Amino acid sequence: MTAQGIAPQPCGNIKKITPPNIFLFFLYSLLTTPLGGVNLNRLSYKNLILKREKPMPHKILDQHLQSIRDDLLLLSSMVETALEESVTALKNFDLEKSRAVYKNDLQINEKRFELEWQIMAIIAIQAPVLFDLRFLASSLNICTELERIGDYAKTIARISLISDDIRIPHFLNTIYEMGEKTSAMLHAAMTAFIQTNTPSALRIIADDDMIDTLYANLYSELMEFAAHDAYQVERVNSLLWVGHNLERAADRVTNICERTVYVETGELSDTMPAYPHFQK
Repeated sequence: MTAQGIAPQPCGNIKKITPPNIFLFFLYSLLTTPLGGVNLNRLSYKNLILKREKPMPHKILDQHLQSIRDDLLLLSSMVETALEESVTALKNFDLEKSRAVYKNDLQINEKRFELEWQIMAIIAIQAPVLFDLRFLASSLNICTELERIGDYAKTIARISLISDDIRIPHFLNTIYEMGEKTSAMLHAAMTAFIQTNTPSALRIIADDDMIDTLYANLYSELMEFAAHDAYQVERVNSLLWVGHNLERAADRVTNICERTVYVETGELSDTMPAYPHFQK
């Protein structure tokens, strides 16, 4: 008995939080979290959904989708420029250009987050389905891929800035070729995505073998170079790291191409034989 003479009652209405309930709680928290970086009258996701009394006209959705396409191409252009200038600066030992690439990576990051919030707002407000939903979901993924390619360009610029002297013309020419080809692949991949051109996307995936071959040859030649002169190990290591970043950038480009296939087919696969009818 308590001081008032009333025995406390067991809390029978309180249920143990199970994993599904935790997930629902997390989803509710996400829906009630205010949007950041998007000016939509400071509404939360929940309020945006509740405010939508009826489906938006498809014309309005099309306008939003076109805006996303334009911004994706802008972000891609920023990344292409960073990639090209990073290898050009390395080849020409242009420290000022390397510093600019390193500094401008912040703008790429900001654009990526801005675009992601726009995409999430469109999904929350207009509830797209089928092709449009696959496009928006893939665009979210591509934002990440582009930002990571930008990080590779930033890393190359950093290597150029901190390395005393890695100017070995033969190897720098190979690295420059890898950078130019990877940048061209990225441009073609983004064009294929915007146009939903699956045959083109699959051809670009096949082109990645060319980058892999260049990197394998670069690796072998650098190892042989270091074996004949132990004092070159540090320079060789820096050049290998540059080559590795370019090879990974090309892999990210193939991920973008796989998203193009997904938008059209609704299937995700990292193997070309899964879509033989597109390879004619």
